[in-house]
Amino acid sequence: MISEKTSMKLSELRKQDKIAVLFVCLGNICRSPAAEGVFKEIIKDHHDEKRWVIDSAGTGGFHVGDLPDRRMRVHASRRGLTLDHICRKIKYSDFDDFDLIVAMDSSNEEDLKDIAPTAEAEEKIVMMSEFFTLATRFDYVPDPYYEGAEGFELVLDLLQDACATLYRELSV
Repeated sequence: MISEKTSMKLSELRKQDKIAVLFVCLGNICRSPAAEGVFKEIIKDHHDEKRWVIDSAGTGGFHVGDLPDRRMRVHASRRGLTLDHICRKIKYSDFDDFDLIVAMDSSNEEDLKDIAPTAEAEEKIVMMSEFFTLATRFDYVPDPYYEGAEGFELVLDLLQDACATLYRELSV
């Protein structure tokens, strides 16, 4: 459920000609590049590419320079998504370059708050789960890294739902 604070932030962003969104997870190999791919596909389907800057990053630098996890790429490709993002770690300048920074779980959110260079920068951080509309037991996007196929499919289901909601909220 979208909080009042996030709703107000989205209302401000809707007025902009260009909107920059950064999706963030721990390693930038599963959840955040999948969110990036899902959101880019939604934008493409709406022929709205010129309005958006979409990227993803990780709070940790474990996989910098790598492609997303092979398993996530396989599951995403079955849904018609191409995940070709090169993994990177978040940097201070991301807080200047992006209007909205979307965390996949509370640990990512806390790490982002610790990294944020100013209080204004911290205001850009929102949880992906705020955009869930599916009835789910999750209040975060679970990390599928140590899970089987079901974990990757669940993450993609949650991200497709949440990204569609986020797009609608920013495009009204």
